[in-house]
Amino acid sequence: MNRTITLAASAAATLFAAPALAQEECGEISITEMNWASASVVTQVANFILTQGYGCDVSVIPSSTNPALTSVAETGEPDVLTELWTNSAPAYARLRDEGKLVKLADVLSDGGVEGWWVPNYLVEENPELATIEGVLANPELLGGRLHQCPDGWACKSVNASLAEAAGLEEAGFEIFVHGSGETLATSIASAYESQDPWLGYYWSPTSVLGQYPMTMVDMGGTDMEAHECNAQEDCADPQLSNYPSSEVLTAVTADFVEREPAASEFLSKMSFTNAQMNEVLAWMEENAASSEEGAVYFLTSFQDNWTGWLSDGARENLQSVLASQ
Repeated sequence: MNRTITLAASAAATLFAAPALAQEECGEISITEMNWASASVVTQVANFILTQGYGCDVSVIPSSTNPALTSVAETGEPDVLTELWTNSAPAYARLRDEGKLVKLADVLSDGGVEGWWVPNYLVEENPELATIEGVLANPELLGGRLHQCPDGWACKSVNASLAEAAGLEEAGFEIFVHGSGETLATSIASAYESQDPWLGYYWSPTSVLGQYPMTMVDMGGTDMEAHECNAQEDCADPQLSNYPSSEVLTAVTADFVEREPAASEFLSKMSFTNAQMNEVLAWMEENAASSEEGAVYFLTSFQDNWTGWLSDGARENLQSVLASQ
């Protein structure tokens, strides 16, 4: 491993195990670690700051969206859901309306971004490829293929509707359905290595878009009614529409807000841009790093961002801990 990953691994091993310094008033907190990379990084950043900055006793609960929401509904725990994608969590609105969950922050300030993408190196030579009209007029510049989501992914229905609305096959494109997310990601890496044509679906934040700069194809704006139809397998009238940005938030139980006001204040300010998260995820992928090491990379690389999230006491505690590394 290079020096950066060695330092991050060493820091993660000591920082996450070290006892907190001067304690603020904070008790026991249960916090989810959702089963995807960006959410795991968010959780580990929150874990470190809550433990070392605020003196909280944090329990990290491995979970995913629906089980976490079910647990909140039935037991009132966990206290904190750190990265909740509301477009895949219909139960969230009900729990919010019932007063069981409270939104604290847009933890991804740009929201979750989905769409059709073209490598930047192609757009730099052919700027028209940044629009659907330019795509349809130039199938030969894009290899005559759309890289489609695997079976079972919600985006597959949307992409099929968009392809039909655009007349993609009539324009000379093959629609290639990938067998897995891994092969979809690999196709982007392979295209970049050879500077080959590529057009297809992806989303952000991800390590892939952190490693391989891409331009999203403009479908002419977002029409929510059209998108909702496009998302159905049997959409009767597919229309062109950009994917809407997905709200991605940190939500906590109502009891937590009352019980832990200082921690709630911090979590209400914790927010990452997609560019920041893409950079962290790309670094983790390139270095086979853990989410704890990714959290250390973020904490050491973006101090100007996260120090503004903290109380004066927590900021002093964390600066002392980081300075010791």
